[in-house]
Amino acid sequence: MDLFEYQARDLFEAHGVPVLAGIVAHTPEEAKAAAEKIGGVVVVKAQVKVGGRGKAGGVKVAKNADEAFQYATDILGMDIKGHTVHKVMIAQGADIAEEYYFSILLDRANRNYLSLCSVEGGVEIEQLAEERPEALAKIAIDPGKGLDQAKAEEIVEAAGFDADVREGIVNTIVKLWDVFTKEDTTLVEVNPLVKTGDGKIIALDGKVTIDENAAFRHVDHAELEDKESADPLEAKAKAADLNYVKLDGEVGIIGNGAGLVMSTLDVVAYAGEKHGDVKPANFLDIGGGASAEIMAAGLDVILNDEQVESVFVNVFGGITACDAVANGIVNALKILGDKENKPLVVRLDGNNVEEGRRILSDANHPLVTLAKTMDEGADKAAELAFSAR
Repeated sequence: MDLFEYQARDLFEAHGVPVLAGIVAHTPEEAKAAAEKIGGVVVVKAQVKVGGRGKAGGVKVAKNADEAFQYATDILGMDIKGHTVHKVMIAQGADIAEEYYFSILLDRANRNYLSLCSVEGGVEIEQLAEERPEALAKIAIDPGKGLDQAKAEEIVEAAGFDADVREGIVNTIVKLWDVFTKEDTTLVEVNPLVKTGDGKIIALDGKVTIDENAAFRHVDHAELEDKESADPLEAKAKAADLNYVKLDGEVGIIGNGAGLVMSTLDVVAYAGEKHGDVKPANFLDIGGGASAEIMAAGLDVILNDEQVESVFVNVFGGITACDAVANGIVNALKILGDKENKPLVVRLDGNNVEEGRRILSDANHPLVTLAKTMDEGADKAAELAFSAR
């Protein structure tokens, strides 16, 4: 889960990372009140989870509270790369002398962590990495050892910081490591990390991505979820504890196991090329369970997607046998009743497959079509979706 800048600022402050005052506002009136409370020059910053806010006009420097009110009026409701601005952060102005860059991220390819650091901050780090890679220090962090004082000093040395700021940068990096580990994140980025005119080191803009797999350790992280921008279908699936991602297609997909579902997406996309170029409408993994309740919850989410014209249920019976899956489907259709109004193609294979197919055949639901293979099922689902257009 990506956090808004103001949420990252609050996490930084909670772990002792030096930050400036910042207050989130949902209306121009709240923005004015926040500017009055902070005092002096403030920055009105659009809170969206996308880069390029400044270039889009989503970041403005206000000399006083009245200007903050006007800028908030302009920015709230703005569209920035497809993201609507629902709130702004009123941030204390900074006397910036120098700008740096620092981040810690999960390096999946090498199965460890990686720190990126540069004395050239405030720019797009991807551009710097491509055009001047020598200006970006990349230091691996052993997960077993972590980032201590010695490792922070190694990072600062590799990045080439001047002696007068090294101690402050080292201390800040160690505290950012606390954020990274104690909040169970996969990314902590500060751009820019600045030195102010009086020599202080400040994390001026933060980006944090939280690992949702660790949510059971952080009950408070639920409060960080962006409910305003959440897709209603994804929110509904999350409430039912389903692994669901909405896509832009017409064939709803249900499978058990991420690998099987990914393969199903590919097969449906390929089959769709022959039927008006229809595409998968979602990723939905019901995992090892296929009870009536789980199946009904999955179908309910998919059927509420107005783009869906047909549904392909592709299940391989393993620990959960095919007869249990079939009973789950039959009972799910009973639970849904009139909500089940789109054709359903079902392919079962694996443990107890013959009994599973018999159960579905005996149920004889008018909207259910049985398929013997994945290819056959994908082709039929694509055909039905195309015919329903």
